[in-house]
Amino acid sequence: MDKKDIMLDESLEKLRAITTRNLRRVSDDIWGVLKPESKKTTDANDIAESALHPSGKDMRDEVLEKQLQALEILTRNEAKAISDQLWSDESLSFEDLSGPNTEKAEPGKVEQSQKTESAEIANEKKEEENPPEKLEDILAELHSYIGLDSIKTEVENLINMVRVHKMRVEHGLPTVDMSLHMVFSGNPGTGKTMIARVMARIYKCLGILSKGQLVEVDRSGLVAGYVGQTAGKTSEVVQKALGGVLFIDEAYVLTYHKEANDFGQEAVDTLLKAMEDHRDDLVVIVAGYDGLMDEFIHSNPGLESRFNRFLHFEDYTLEEMMGIFDQRCKKGGYVLDENARDEVEAFITKQNVDPITFGNARGVRNLFEQVLIAQANRIVTETDISKEKLMQLTEDDVQKAADAAVVKEKREEENPAAALEELLDALKNAGKQDESQKLPASEASENKAEKTEDAGDQAGVNE
Repeated sequence: MDKKDIMLDESLEKLRAITTRNLRRVSDDIWGVLKPESKKTTDANDIAESALHPSGKDMRDEVLEKQLQALEILTRNEAKAISDQLWSDESLSFEDLSGPNTEKAEPGKVEQSQKTESAEIANEKKEEENPPEKLEDILAELHSYIGLDSIKTEVENLINMVRVHKMRVEHGLPTVDMSLHMVFSGNPGTGKTMIARVMARIYKCLGILSKGQLVEVDRSGLVAGYVGQTAGKTSEVVQKALGGVLFIDEAYVLTYHKEANDFGQEAVDTLLKAMEDHRDDLVVIVAGYDGLMDEFIHSNPGLESRFNRFLHFEDYTLEEMMGIFDQRCKKGGYVLDENARDEVEAFITKQNVDPITFGNARGVRNLFEQVLIAQANRIVTETDISKEKLMQLTEDDVQKAADAAVVKEKREEENPAAALEELLDALKNAGKQDESQKLPASEASENKAEKTEDAGDQAGVNE
């Protein structure tokens, strides 16, 4: 007999012993029910005697032996087929196949082990399809963003703090409590949502968060209109954010109004409890304007104790906003004429007198979208179309876009919904004109849509 047959016989013998014990326990119970005289006995010896045939032969053993023989035939056939398949794998050793604790295995533990192994295999396949991000790659992406120099420094400082904290824990050294919840303050369009998403990915790489997703909400996503509903609504949002980052934009609105029928404070109380209950797998980032965020944090002792890390987002400079516009052109496959570039710079300089209304990078994005619409409307009227013309953004395109942006800004102040509907209609009309003439100029609106959805794009920040 070779090792394979020896191992198979040993395994079957162990299995037979386990099966015999289990079947005998069951048969003792069953036989006690079948034999009338056993109902009056409770002693194990009396039950065993009642199972005897009048001739003196133990019928249980005969039945058990027949059952074991049938099971052994089925088990041996299956086990031999499996062992032949396993033995053909040269990477497995005899010890790997036999296993050190086979005789101690119990059915429940074996089933649980199989479920665990299946889950591990599924996780391995998922990781192969979507390999985990490397911290170095995320940091390289962070440094590729235009501007945000102080934020990049703060993020790196935080990463180093977390790394050293984990090292001290591993070496059994005392550590100080470190809050990972943060307050982002700054004007609209300065990159707060984008950095929040990056932080979620960084925390995932550092092993702080299990999933690393970003759930973005504002007051309307947390506060309900009736008594007793706000806590449940806030709890649902927290459940979605578990394992990742909960990003609350314009968080100061939760406590800004003090009317009797306002339930913002209830949302804050529910949120604070959730932060304590899930402190090992939930990070909360609140964002808003500078002064208002200070008032929000200091409005509640619980908020002050949990949010002690502040990141201030500076407004973009003119050079940085021009760099964002150039970045969008490069990524979308467009070339900006020299005169057109001067027009873009003049428009940003004029409109950015008030960064809040212009929106920093958001204002650049809106201008870029309007330029693409103006270019599409111009190209569809031409007959001789070339690749160069499809890529070219002219001075006239920028002038028309600037005029449209000014009108759009005024209408947004009066009626935001109407302004959005007008933009969608303009994009649809430009796309229909492109399709009717079968021109590749439709790439313009497609690129626009793709970049609007690209959450990681520098100019596409939407806070």
